[in-house]
Amino acid sequence: MAESPEDLYARIVAEFGTEGRIPMTPAQTWDVFPWEVVDGAMVPKVLAPPLEAEAPREGDPGGKPCGLCAADGSFTAPLWENDAWTLRPMPRGGLPLILMLEPKEHLDYTDLDDEQAAELGKLSLWVTRIMTKLENVGRVHVMRIGDGSAHLHVWFIARPARFGTILGSFAIEFDDMLPTTPEDLWLADQRTVAQRLALHDGRSLV
Repeated sequence: MAESPEDLYARIVAEFGTEGRIPMTPAQTWDVFPWEVVDGAMVPKVLAPPLEAEAPREGDPGGKPCGLCAADGSFTAPLWENDAWTLRPMPRGGLPLILMLEPKEHLDYTDLDDEQAAELGKLSLWVTRIMTKLENVGRVHVMRIGDGSAHLHVWFIARPARFGTILGSFAIEFDDMLPTTPEDLWLADQRTVAQRLALHDGRSLV
């Protein structure tokens, strides 16, 4: 089970105080972060002109090798797998749990055939249902972006329950801003997801 909202808030207050501000998201340093402060106001950045061509992603021809396929040790170990897919946790952060579903074969989203797409749909629904039922999880966001790597990776982002400002598309930013979730709860939730998903398909690895 994830940490209760009251326990999480108590840790935030203990670290930053009731009037203190949690750290700013590291995303503010990214080139693609769309805003900047000018004369004390937050404004959109000036858009650069178009590139001559799209930059190759990791795993694209002309790009860096796919780190996931190379198993270069920079990725967390899967907690569940079947013959075609793996589910792994993202590194422990401030949100209760973030998982990544990926095909074992080097495929992008639009490379999936109809059978693979149907399996992705079922797995995505099962993972979302299971994570949503974890205690103290408010909702699970599912997303695929795909600008960084050509190897399909679908995000499952569990946000804490009952925090009125940790909502919507910005919820994931709080993973880098909130105090790190307790390791024992984080590992227990991984085991719960893996074992319950294995009741549908595949096998738990934790």
